[in-house]
Amino acid sequence: MNHHLLNYAPIRTALLFCGLLLLICSLANAQTTTVTGIITDGGNKQPLPFANVVFVGTTIGTTTNERGGYTLTGTGNFTQIAISFIGYKSIIKAITPGVSQELKVSLSADSQLLNEVVIRSGKRERYRNKNNPAVELIRNVISHKEQNQIGNYAYAAYEEYDKLQFSLSSLSNKVSERKIFQKYRFLLDNRDTTTLPGKSLLPVYLEEKLADHYYRKSPQKDKIIVKGNKRVDFGQYFDNNGLSLYLNRMYSKVDIYSNSIFLMTNQFLSPIASSAPTFYQYFLADTITIDKTKLVGLNFVPRNTSDMLFEGKMYVTLDSNYAVQKINLSVNPRINLNWVRDLQIHLQFEQNTDGRYYLSKSDLLADFGITKGKGGGIFGQRTLSYRNYKTGDARPDSFYEGQEQIVAADAASKPEQFWSTNRHDTLSTAESKVYTNIDSLKRMPSFRRTMEAFTFILAGYKSFGPFEVGPANTFYSFNPVEGFRLRLGGRTTPELSKRYYAETYAAYGFKDQRWKYFLSGTYSLNNKSIYQFPQNYVRASFQRDTKIPGQELQFVQEDNFLLSFKRGVNDKWLYNDTWRIDYVHEFENHFSYSLGFKNWQQSPAGALQFKRPGDDTNTPSPSLTTSEFSVEARWAPNEQFYQGKIYRVPIVGRYPVFTLRFASGIKGLFHGGYSYENLTGTISKRFFLSQLGYTNVTAQGGYIFGQVPFPLLTIHRANQTYAYQLNSYNLMNFLEFVSDHYASLSIDHSFNGFFFNKIPLLKKLKWREAVSFKALYGGLRSENDPSQHPSLYQFPVDDSGVPYTYTLNRTPYLEASAGVSNVLKFFRIDLVKRLNYLDHPNVSQWGIRARATFDF
Repeated sequence: MNHHLLNYAPIRTALLFCGLLLLICSLANAQTTTVTGIITDGGNKQPLPFANVVFVGTTIGTTTNERGGYTLTGTGNFTQIAISFIGYKSIIKAITPGVSQELKVSLSADSQLLNEVVIRSGKRERYRNKNNPAVELIRNVISHKEQNQIGNYAYAAYEEYDKLQFSLSSLSNKVSERKIFQKYRFLLDNRDTTTLPGKSLLPVYLEEKLADHYYRKSPQKDKIIVKGNKRVDFGQYFDNNGLSLYLNRMYSKVDIYSNSIFLMTNQFLSPIASSAPTFYQYFLADTITIDKTKLVGLNFVPRNTSDMLFEGKMYVTLDSNYAVQKINLSVNPRINLNWVRDLQIHLQFEQNTDGRYYLSKSDLLADFGITKGKGGGIFGQRTLSYRNYKTGDARPDSFYEGQEQIVAADAASKPEQFWSTNRHDTLSTAESKVYTNIDSLKRMPSFRRTMEAFTFILAGYKSFGPFEVGPANTFYSFNPVEGFRLRLGGRTTPELSKRYYAETYAAYGFKDQRWKYFLSGTYSLNNKSIYQFPQNYVRASFQRDTKIPGQELQFVQEDNFLLSFKRGVNDKWLYNDTWRIDYVHEFENHFSYSLGFKNWQQSPAGALQFKRPGDDTNTPSPSLTTSEFSVEARWAPNEQFYQGKIYRVPIVGRYPVFTLRFASGIKGLFHGGYSYENLTGTISKRFFLSQLGYTNVTAQGGYIFGQVPFPLLTIHRANQTYAYQLNSYNLMNFLEFVSDHYASLSIDHSFNGFFFNKIPLLKKLKWREAVSFKALYGGLRSENDPSQHPSLYQFPVDDSGVPYTYTLNRTPYLEASAGVSNVLKFFRIDLVKRLNYLDHPNVSQWGIRARATFDF
């Protein structure tokens, strides 16, 4: 993700999210009571972890950490807190409402309660895994994980109800009384004070889904049939599918039996992961009996409080299953998470008729805010519940064929009677009003004007109904060939037609005094937006514009204003006239193919020349024309997307992505000057390494068959901007290396703060470390070497006649970097080192590059 990618959907969503937080914080003005302190044993003065602290008369409470410390915050007129811990006498202490205060408390042992405790040590000894009964118990849980998972059965089925809601939290009551908000009273008065005791919540988003899930073990396959799907619709200002996907990814389903749990763009190690005893400490707490089943309470905390780990308590059965019956998870306030004030996960399991425990309910709650203390924020909750578990329900193989998820034709139009009958949980009064309130809100002219302004600022487009103008970041730019450049363009929207789309722009360079322009027309074959998955369209286009050889950009236009700033010499450009016709077809299983034809006329611009040996220096450089047919196949199993206004950006997941492209040039067709074949293959995959972060690996190779001049060779992707580009060589100059066959490897690893979290200053800054390595090996066959074939264009040289373009010979090009991410929560800064070919002119051995990122 480059620093100029403000059109990139998740960053734009993040900016809108942060802007909303700023607005909320400025409006929040509620009275808050905060109590902090330490709870200790009155006898030995040792801290008591996991003691309960609550405001008297409420359910607002917390537990002490492994050091006995606690922080209890709530909005209200609280005058007392109650402290309790099993084996000790509970006490009540007076507090002052509406202020922050510190209260240290010592608890006295209760002999009657102590008789009920299985294990409790009055002396705090050094923690060890060896001979630790708590660790022995957790190892039994780990060894029985497989038998307690649904995947242990040949066939299984269940019904799932999924509810996701977001609310504005801690908004002051004075907000709705202000004159400017009077017209929004119907929305602001819809408060919920029961879901999160001590906080006033204003629901603004709600999504519900009811589905039947089917599982087959061998060969492993899932089948999901969505019976009902309902969500808040914000209209044209948000991509509702993209917003839903983004929020569901943040609030991923929690499987405690998986080694890693993905939440808020981060991986957390499960407390019952195979390696969990290395990273967690475990303490036996108590025993309880539920329905004649004896359960052991087990507290767990991270060994390092800043690692991506949970703390909390679980109850484990002592029968042959060693199953988790209930678990509560939270995170330490010191954890390296952005924006998250509090995170709570509650999982409940019920015993089925076969004696096994299956997940019956999952509740994930998170409170977001710019500051860790008081003030407004955003509260999100995802609740999943499960019913009608069936094991051994065999179905024919034909049932599992086709796409994994099938959505019923009437899923989005189910009547309210369907939902009131089939919901596993009833909606709160405030939740039940969200759908109609947002429908009313989006029809208000003032709301539409505000959202149009946000859309223009963040997406760069100003909508006029069936047509929108933009993107704004290309209106002005500059470069050595065109000088000062102005551009204006736009495109049609689905409001005009869902089948026909047009896009155009015109640009003018004041230095070269040339007009550039683009025009395209697209026909959607499946009557869906061409920006939505699955795509199926035909597009024809013509473009007359400039281009830098070897600059390949993703998700951004070349005349983006921020790309105007470049290092080094940047005077070798191309004028292009490109006619294209493309057909793109995607399938539900995420296989896609495209067919294309391109007629491309290249003319040198700036200091670039197309010259053969013996050409007169006064002779104008010729143009190069090719006619090319291409076919490309892409397979990205289980791929998901962030849907944006300009680009649909794939979400990097754990599955590999395969791409294979073949192009063939036809000599003599529409003045095409060369016959050739170009084959390129790419494999990319993200490897998740739990506490050590994740690694993005991309391998690519290409081969050109036939004799071609250097503009048709592979001009390797270079970067002379100050932004770090993942798919380019960041210290390579434009046009520096060309090949007719090559192989490349790119490795980018994020440690996600694993080491920095153990260094005091860096731990406080919440920086995260990253490293990358790139290698490019290639070569040039003699038939494409202009020094051996005078009929080919010579490689470019600089003003002094020194060669500017090279081949890789027998030595690969190598580049490495070490970076710091999460700087100011939005930026990654890399120190890049070029490892070889340092004798080339105008190269930099070192460089600092930055790019914008967004992670929690």
